[in-house]
Amino acid sequence: MNASVIQNLRNMRVAVVHPRDQDGDDLVRQLQRIGCQVQVVWPPPTQLPLPLDAVFFLLDRDTKSSMPWRMADLSIAHIAIVDYENPTVLKALLDSSAHGVLVRPIRASGVLSNLVLALSMRGYESRLLAKIAKLEDTLRTRRDVEKATRLLMGLRNISEDEAYQFIRKQATARRVPIGTVAGSIINAQAMLAELGREGDGER
Repeated sequence: MNASVIQNLRNMRVAVVHPRDQDGDDLVRQLQRIGCQVQVVWPPPTQLPLPLDAVFFLLDRDTKSSMPWRMADLSIAHIAIVDYENPTVLKALLDSSAHGVLVRPIRASGVLSNLVLALSMRGYESRLLAKIAKLEDTLRTRRDVEKATRLLMGLRNISEDEAYQFIRKQATARRVPIGTVAGSIINAQAMLAELGREGDGER
């Protein structure tokens, strides 16, 4: 994965949210030397010009105006640019969840390593998030199967194993995930319960 990050640097789409001053121009020139496709946006926009692979953004004292978007909501690598390393800036840096940081005045020697590290970390985060989503889906399916099993046990007066085997066989016969069958049983039971309540209300 890390090797592919380095190999694909020339195809990276990068935004630079920084004024066109000496630091901004030095950063853009270095990114262009690396081979990145660079867009400069200033003042900070309400929305970044997606699609992007990475963004370098100025994190100054007025954090809100410099970073109106939520970095955590963006599936891209982000590298903060700061002036100082005092407690206020460090807190803002932590809150930004940046994958890398450059300190002004910007030097060319730190740009490539920060970009590679940030892209690698963002890729690692993406893989972790995918695993978490898969685990959550597995847990949700397990809860549905357990609930559907209990419903069948009560409705048909059968054992837990018999109820589970019934759900599994239905899933196999219909060629659908076992969670789909469990969800159908739960939804059907909910509809029947609602129908029963409406029938009682009409009497």
